[in-house]
Amino acid sequence: MSDEVALAQNARPGEDTIFGKILRKEIPCKCSNLVQLTCFQCVAFDDVNPQHYLVIPRKPIPQLSKAADEYELLLGHLLIVARKIAATRKLDQGFRIVINDGPVGAQSVYHVHIHVLSGRQMRWPPG
Repeated sequence: MSDEVALAQNARPGEDTIFGKILRKEIPCKCSNLVQLTCFQCVAFDDVNPQHYLVIPRKPIPQLSKAADEYELLLGHLLIVARKIAATRKLDQGFRIVINDGPVGAQSVYHVHIHVLSGRQMRWPPG
């Protein structure tokens, strides 16, 4: 079992998250060239993994599967920001967008977030 899957099995909705700490500036994040993509709705930043970027809403939505319809515009906005990250990072050969949901989906942080992955050939099926 990968570390991420093991973390997902122990994560619980309702707990404070690393993304909450980043939004409160308790933990620094590397925004570098993505700083212009930070807005009143979301924050985009480099993940610790190379060629991996994250987009998180400022509104702490625990899971995509439980998101209310009222967040439709916000969730769409996150995808547009992810596209802008890909353009800013010159990921013109392609990229993958991932949103993990629940334990089986390997969600280890219960704050909706978009992973923008690139830098290697993606395989299908994933997982």
